[in-house]
Amino acid sequence: MYTQAQPSGPTVSREEYIQLLDYYRETEDTNDSYAGRKSQSLSLPFVYQDQTENCTDDFTPLRNESNEARQYDRSDAKDPELNTVSHDNSDPNLCPPASPPDLYFTPGNTSHPTEAKSFEILQITGQSDPPGQSDPKASKTAESIDRFLHILEDKTSSHAQIYEAYCQLPSPGVRHISRVSRRLLFHRLAVIESKTRQSMLRYLSLVDDMKEALIPLSKSEWNTAIAYAGQCYVHIDALQVEAALRIWKEMEQEAGVRSRSVTFNILFDTALKAEKFVLAEMILKEMDTRGLKYTRYSHVSFIYYHGLRGDGVGIRKAYRDLVQAGQIVDTVVMNCVISSLIRAGELPAAEQVYERMKRFLHAKTGEYIPPRDWRYSRDLGQILDTASQTMRNQPKKLEKLQAQQCLAPDIRTFSIFIDYHVHITGELRRITVLLGEMQDLQIPMQGRIFVKIFRGFARHGGVKYTSWTTQRLEAVWKSLLGALDRQTEGITVMKWVVVWVVRAFAKCCGKARALQVWEEIRDRWHVVDNEEKGAVEHLLREVLQ
Repeated sequence: MYTQAQPSGPTVSREEYIQLLDYYRETEDTNDSYAGRKSQSLSLPFVYQDQTENCTDDFTPLRNESNEARQYDRSDAKDPELNTVSHDNSDPNLCPPASPPDLYFTPGNTSHPTEAKSFEILQITGQSDPPGQSDPKASKTAESIDRFLHILEDKTSSHAQIYEAYCQLPSPGVRHISRVSRRLLFHRLAVIESKTRQSMLRYLSLVDDMKEALIPLSKSEWNTAIAYAGQCYVHIDALQVEAALRIWKEMEQEAGVRSRSVTFNILFDTALKAEKFVLAEMILKEMDTRGLKYTRYSHVSFIYYHGLRGDGVGIRKAYRDLVQAGQIVDTVVMNCVISSLIRAGELPAAEQVYERMKRFLHAKTGEYIPPRDWRYSRDLGQILDTASQTMRNQPKKLEKLQAQQCLAPDIRTFSIFIDYHVHITGELRRITVLLGEMQDLQIPMQGRIFVKIFRGFARHGGVKYTSWTTQRLEAVWKSLLGALDRQTEGITVMKWVVVWVVRAFAKCCGKARALQVWEEIRDRWHVVDNEEKGAVEHLLREVLQ
């Protein structure tokens, strides 16, 4: 703890010192001043209107993420995004005094409080507390910061736990933690399998806190905010597109952060999923005007774009362009090709691609291909994109890297085909064959597959001469309960599992049996969000009433 020393010059009040400390802390942490920055005008209109018509997050991997945040050094200051100090002091309240006052501390204690894990109340001349007493508010803040950092550094902590601990900090919470901890906080909340409304609200609340504290966001943090605003719902419409464009406008015109390829990939993907093809073309045109290069994610989005347009020829051309650009083809690319061909109405072509993927696996002489989770696929995509750029002029190395890639089917491959047969053909027999092939390839069952199957019963069951019979529904239900009892990884009771299980039994077995199933699955559903529980009960109101 800093202690008071006898002054030999001018003194400073507590309020003046805290203001000065905040100024130096913020300018040390920043790469741009958030206030007062304006960018050049853009050719693409920012305000999206009604007459205008696969998200890729740019998350910079943290070095030594397993280390505690308090042990991070300044080694990442080499990052130009984090090492540029702004001199744009448009807010006069943030400007330091012309002659900084002398602060008097006990000799020998020279540690800097800026990086302290708990910002202590410094003993300043004329403002010290009575001997033997401490500020209870400061002690409570220090305890909240310690608890938050402990949860943040724990890799097993959920997003909800991290955000709950963050909310215990005095507002705005980002002002009370170091730059490294802030970066780790944004990174943890950015890495998520599927974006939801709740995760979007958490992340954007952090963005609001950063703006309130006048601490600028990095490019990757802006990109994630755009992705959350535009792609947090299953069905994307004009409202989500407008929200994404609004944040993009704020990023460039107010924060003065110029977009890069990743930003336009996110905007392009959002426009595609909302089927705003005119806007998507405008985004590509703006990208070309700025001279930005297409990345791996750009080429994959082009394949998806032609699938939405029902253009089989365009799909094949986009795939050839990806290969000619030196991009590495893996299972993710092949899954996009399959999905796009199905959307274009070319199921036989999609099944041919699937058969080639199976032949690739057999060509490995029975070599076991480990199942890949979403984190592995995400990290691998970033690695392959970087490798393609660095090895662009080294074709032999690219060929070697391509030969090492796995092109075998994964859970996403089977999910695409099962989803097609659930919604279009209703062929339960074909779904059964696909489930058998999943087992042969040692691909474990996941909750998303159960959701699709129960949705098939709700869609095609309850009529005469259907293959979606009550006996088969009971068998699938028993299989799900067994997986839950064994605590199988990837299978939990979540919102859409509950909804489609109850709807399937209501359609095939009647309301009485559906209510029994509802009681049973509700006991296994450990929901923590009352809003989500209310949404499920609203969706099932016709069955439950």
